[in-house]
Amino acid sequence: MFTRRIAAVTALVVLAALQGCSSFDATQAAYNASWKDQKAGLIKQVLAPTGTLRVAVYRGSPTSFVQPDPKAPPRGVGYQLGEAFARQLGVPFEPKVFANNAQALQAVAAHQADFTFTNATPERARQMDFSQPVLDVEKGVLVLANSRLRALNDVKKPGVRIGVSVGSSTGAEFRPIYPTAKLVPVETLADAIEMLRTYKIDGFATNKAILFEMSDKLPGSRVLPGHWGMEHFAIALPFGRDAAQDWVGDFVRQAVAGGQVSAAAKRVNLRGTAPAE
Repeated sequence: MFTRRIAAVTALVVLAALQGCSSFDATQAAYNASWKDQKAGLIKQVLAPTGTLRVAVYRGSPTSFVQPDPKAPPRGVGYQLGEAFARQLGVPFEPKVFANNAQALQAVAAHQADFTFTNATPERARQMDFSQPVLDVEKGVLVLANSRLRALNDVKKPGVRIGVSVGSSTGAEFRPIYPTAKLVPVETLADAIEMLRTYKIDGFATNKAILFEMSDKLPGSRVLPGHWGMEHFAIALPFGRDAAQDWVGDFVRQAVAGGQVSAAAKRVNLRGTAPAE
């Protein structure tokens, strides 16, 4: 889409070509600068159509949003990447904090949020677009200290109840590996901690970044050794924003190579990670 400004500069380029090389070079530079400004404006409209970047995060996960002290600044890889994304885009940052990941994902799918950071699964790719992988995290199981589950293979014992977050990808991925386990839907991570504490579930399954964060709040609990899978975290955007795909890819490469991702992970004490594949 060309504005009147672009059309005018284009006319000047043609005129300068007729008048001489030096004049042409100067006018070409003006044209390039004008087009760069125009392109930046179009990218803003595509990625932040409301004028702010609405970033969907959910409580309790260091990959998304944690704030143990209401007076302390929020932390979380998704939260901080959203801040950096908005800053580089040149628009205000607007966090939208949800109780669980399912609600955050629904906001993106419904175009009520512009950005989230989550496990990129084939199922979710039918509802939103993903960047290239940013971060990989192992999947595991959290249990109490006196649990009969001492290793992941013990999950195959009869009558084992494993909690999984409502709307997460964990249930569908966990069931084929441990078909005899009874999967118990859990609304929030706070609920999962309470259900473990009161023996309503024998373990809770999700990525280890979350499990270690939960374990810090549940004295005597432990993450079983080993892992049963990997989560591949990426930036998720609503459908229909393909025009800015190259910009998003450049942002991810810069954030990884420039240390923004590792700094955010370190700040939130993110554990259980592996280099993105």
